[in-house]
Amino acid sequence: MKHFSTKDNLQIIYEDNHIIVINKRAGDLVQGDKTGDTPLADIVKAYIKEKYQKPGNVYLGVVHRLDRPTTGIVLFAKTSKALPRLNKLFKDKKANKTYLAITKGKPPKDKATLVHWMKRNPKQNKSYAHEKEVAESKKAILHYELQKVLNNYYLLKVDLETGRHHQIRSQLSAIGCPIKGDLKYGFGRSNKDGSIHLHAHKLTLVHPVKKQELTFTAPLPDDPLWNACK
Repeated sequence: MKHFSTKDNLQIIYEDNHIIVINKRAGDLVQGDKTGDTPLADIVKAYIKEKYQKPGNVYLGVVHRLDRPTTGIVLFAKTSKALPRLNKLFKDKKANKTYLAITKGKPPKDKATLVHWMKRNPKQNKSYAHEKEVAESKKAILHYELQKVLNNYYLLKVDLETGRHHQIRSQLSAIGCPIKGDLKYGFGRSNKDGSIHLHAHKLTLVHPVKKQELTFTAPLPDDPLWNACK
């Protein structure tokens, strides 16, 4: 059963005049695509328009994206002043993103840094992790740490150093640890709700206007495996 976001059930983690932070549900699109499904950005705009009784168009800037089957933190800019500053924070790697992933295989080490060269195949909407640099590839770095051993699964904490297309999914699969539900990257079967067990759990950054450091945490989805991680 899918529970997509609407303007009436948005899971809002934080909101002020300049930014709004949402806990994205599995299946929500962050930005519009060829499916024509209503993206989260439009749902947030509708929420803002109604809550603040704003006439005309509502401004909302998309700062970063999450894959459709992934859950967790998505940050939007509510002002044109905040957006370029947030974009710069992300570009300069001053926004620290921590993910949680539930994987099938046990990683070779309990804690390690993975470095691959990612090459994207747009037709397949898939990225391949190579051990060495290949043509048109981009360097991808992440740090993982085993947090918990579950029945048949493993909970990993992942800190991203780069933000490549499908980076965590591809890199973990490359070391024999496909994410639960992720058919595209080697898991044996899909989750019933179309999700994968990858959650954008924490984001730390300096507020684009107020300049204080903020840390946002997204509650885990409500399912038996995630509940076992709490």
